[in-house]
Amino acid sequence: MPHPMPREYVIPYTDVRNDAHLPGYYCWLNFNRYREEAGRAAWEKYFAHVAVTGSGGVLDTAKAELVRAAKEIFGLTMATADVRHQVPLIRLAMDNGGSLPGSFTVTTTDSVITVSGTDDAGVLYGVFHLLRSIGLGQTPEQACTSQSSQMELRLYHHWDMYASGEALTKPGNTGIWAGRSIFFKNYQLVQDMGQIRDYARLLASVSINAICLNNNNVPLREARLLTEDLLPDVARIADTLREYGVRLFLCISFASPMMLGGLATADPLDDEVIQWWRDTADTIYRFIPDFGGFIVKADSEGEPGPFTYGRDHVQGANMLARALGPHGGLVVWRAFVYDCHMDWRDRTNDRAKYAYECFVPLDGQFDDNVILMTKHGPIDFQPREPLSPTFAGLKKTSQMIEYQIVQEYTGRQTHICYLVPMLKECLDFDTYSNSEGSTVTKIVDGSLYGLPHGGITGVANICDDEYWTSHPIAQANFYGFGRLAWDPDLTSEQIAEEWIRLTFGDNQRVKEVLLPFMLESRTIFEGYTAPLGIGWMVVPYVKYGPDVDGYEYSPWGTYHYADRDGIGVDRTLETGTGYVMQYNAPVSDMYNNLETCPDELLLFFHHVPYTHVLHSGKTVIQHIYDSHFESFDKVVQFKQDWLSLAGLIDDHRFALVCERLDGQIASAREWRDVINTYFYRKSGIADAKGRLVYS
Repeated sequence: MPHPMPREYVIPYTDVRNDAHLPGYYCWLNFNRYREEAGRAAWEKYFAHVAVTGSGGVLDTAKAELVRAAKEIFGLTMATADVRHQVPLIRLAMDNGGSLPGSFTVTTTDSVITVSGTDDAGVLYGVFHLLRSIGLGQTPEQACTSQSSQMELRLYHHWDMYASGEALTKPGNTGIWAGRSIFFKNYQLVQDMGQIRDYARLLASVSINAICLNNNNVPLREARLLTEDLLPDVARIADTLREYGVRLFLCISFASPMMLGGLATADPLDDEVIQWWRDTADTIYRFIPDFGGFIVKADSEGEPGPFTYGRDHVQGANMLARALGPHGGLVVWRAFVYDCHMDWRDRTNDRAKYAYECFVPLDGQFDDNVILMTKHGPIDFQPREPLSPTFAGLKKTSQMIEYQIVQEYTGRQTHICYLVPMLKECLDFDTYSNSEGSTVTKIVDGSLYGLPHGGITGVANICDDEYWTSHPIAQANFYGFGRLAWDPDLTSEQIAEEWIRLTFGDNQRVKEVLLPFMLESRTIFEGYTAPLGIGWMVVPYVKYGPDVDGYEYSPWGTYHYADRDGIGVDRTLETGTGYVMQYNAPVSDMYNNLETCPDELLLFFHHVPYTHVLHSGKTVIQHIYDSHFESFDKVVQFKQDWLSLAGLIDDHRFALVCERLDGQIASAREWRDVINTYFYRKSGIADAKGRLVYS
């Protein structure tokens, strides 16, 4: 039976009802706020006229964004001009000459700002760069740049459910991660495209170029998105997204030929199955000519796949790839495969090993339009995991890395948890796959081995909410994902500073309060939940609130092995599961050696006594006590600091963040007390600072 939901988790919920006047609805594109910037006067003269070389599609959108900004920022009605006769102006043209899609260049003279792009999407990205520069108080000269992204796919994946019309499930139920879907309502696809168009603007403004509408788990009602009954509605959404250069993907069930086609099998080598998928692909592309392709979760957590028929992942993925190939479509095949029926008594089992063992032997056998998508860590989006070794193991197969921007395990978007530092750590990680310097960025952008495809996926954190993300500060994760996917060289601090200024303005006090807490918030959350890399001490199914043994004796394979003497999972070569050897040296050596393993991942790789001394000089048990107390105290202090911003932030948003912080404090207190008490009782070792009064 599922555990009851923690009381403080039932959060207030506001349906946006397309009310664009609510504060924060336009996120970092609130152009009315840009009027506050002192440097905007240097821009005003350019916004009298716009000249466009070419027309149609995304280029028209780029022009419309400039016209909108002229009105909202400067109060001007921007007129279409002839670049030869009317200056000053802004010129838009597709003549950048860059080799990568979406590339753009911005140049400035005293009379003309030119935004040029490799394609129309590049022009649009250049326009949003221009507008972001105004919001950041830069001059036209400071905005001059040439930019491109090696990441082919910058994809936002909605785990929304057509069956329930929710962006996971209803608030108050055990599955909430984001909130109500903007795509599915009342068991049908939405008809009014207004909110979806506003959303497409947000996507394009941070250069996200693809989305997937639906959940990885695809029951019959979800599978029907591929049918001619529903494809007209899906196509209407695709048409709206296309205005902003965003391609549409769909998750499919591998069993769709049986669910929808009435076939007796879904065997990927069966001729009727092969033909069914070809016909289905042809049908989809009649409705959506630029359809991106399929995302597939197969043979994982009960989802059907090729294993049912004695086939492997290559045969399953390639069958779909050959159906989509003539249309230019891609198959994004998830590497999230493991045994979810493990025997917790058998300590030789290790869920972390499965993806590598499953897919690395198949390297080089996938068709060119197949991309393997792997979660950034080997388990499941915990606050702290090592990088999945699968990225380094695959050298002949295009790859994507998958992050969870929605905070399934990091506070359910009721806690402030800025995730960009986690993303940055993963992208910068050196795998030594092809000697030193083989970063994850170079693997997933395809450059390390010259592979044809690649990219980054973020599990979407937006919903039909007045702030899109339930918590106003969770917008920073949406913004940050897009910015980092476009340019992995950006720093976490740089992205956070941009977001704060574009969202709240250039008030130094707001930045002084918010920036340090945001940058530390992931470590703070980790500190009052499960430090040292152990994870999973959460209420099952709800995945929120403390339950140290909630998954400890389950078949899911997510154990901490705490006993009276110590804690941690032994994944070493000599005495453990041997998982560390899936990494290349020197990474494997670092993790395998107790003396060199980083403290923050110690318990992921080693089972140690509570009295083991960390590099910090503390024992493991004292670190557990201290991190929970200190992290709780930091949240309490931030609430006090936030209160000092009254009058500097609009009242509605200020009050909502106060409300969310109250919930975060209550939750952090519960985590602190439950976890510390558990380990005091388990170890019998007292807190050296005498704080355990509830033991």
